[in-house]
Amino acid sequence: MIFSAGSVFLGPWTPESVGDYASGTNHVLPTYGYARMYGGVSLDSFQKYMTVQSLTEEGLRMLGPYVATMAEVEGLDAHKRAVTLRLQDIEAKQDLTKRKSNLHAC
Repeated sequence: MIFSAGSVFLGPWTPESVGDYASGTNHVLPTYGYARMYGGVSLDSFQKYMTVQSLTEEGLRMLGPYVATMAEVEGLDAHKRAVTLRLQDIEAKQDLTKRKSNLHAC
């Protein structure tokens, strides 16, 4: 169980960079262990809470290219790779499914 986090990113298709740019959570998150007491900055900063993001493959397919572009513009290569590697996995899985489908059609 997670007790202290500024934000939680659920599943393999929810990289941190999506939270920074597109999923709607606040990019200003606590550092230096302050997640024990605070979540992202908001009007409710007096209370502790955690933001949670969870994307499907389809969600990452839709948001990923935009997130990768924004990360690239900001020079955040690891953020960009967190998205592009997952997008490559999705594409490879789709290609494999198509090839299997074509084999069965023969």
